[in-house]
Amino acid sequence: MTAILASDQPHQERSEQLKQLRRQMAAMAAVSGKVGSPRRGNTYGHARADDLLPDSETRLPVPQLLANVLPDALPRGTVAVLSGARSLPLSMVAAVTAAGGNAAIVGQPDIGLLAAVEMGADLSRLAVIPDPGPDPVEVAAVLMDGMDLVVLALGGRSVSLTRARAVVARAHQKGCTLLVTDGDWQGASLRLKARVCGYETTADTPGFGRISKVRLEVCAAGRAIRRARTG
Repeated sequence: MTAILASDQPHQERSEQLKQLRRQMAAMAAVSGKVGSPRRGNTYGHARADDLLPDSETRLPVPQLLANVLPDALPRGTVAVLSGARSLPLSMVAAVTAAGGNAAIVGQPDIGLLAAVEMGADLSRLAVIPDPGPDPVEVAAVLMDGMDLVVLALGGRSVSLTRARAVVARAHQKGCTLLVTDGDWQGASLRLKARVCGYETTADTPGFGRISKVRLEVCAAGRAIRRARTG
């Protein structure tokens, strides 16, 4: 686990930290060989770059609980808004890092990393920035250089459509998926909502024992995605 930015730093010092963060992300992208070039079709009707790349390079791994909701996995470069149960973004982090990808969590100082490990997360591939300062969106945008997935907690903020478009363009260019929680992202192409619908325990008697599994109901909107109940 890597905590890249410290909290409560003066503006000038934080500016220097952001510069350092950009250098670190550029280095990480170079080492991981992460695809960062734009993926668009051309004007002559030839196949898009997406059609020529292996599926593993165009789609992000998703946890089993989203398999029915996202049957075609999740395209890289997508910006999605997540709400409800916090185990949903953690399961996304676990799926990506377990598959060898790099992920970052921004703006969640109380994130349950133990729960992420129990879901299969590889903490050596996870960067945690608990306090990104007054502009978490900027920090998330910098992280896109070296990450496959960035989970961004907005702290109740709403990102305007104008700024959202600029970050979406960067996410698409870098092939990085952005998951937004605790706030609103205007114009998001995908919205996921999860709620706890049940628990499984290690004891035979209901209400006793250790919780071994949480059952979620996940709803998705924004594309041709159906409602499903998963465990």
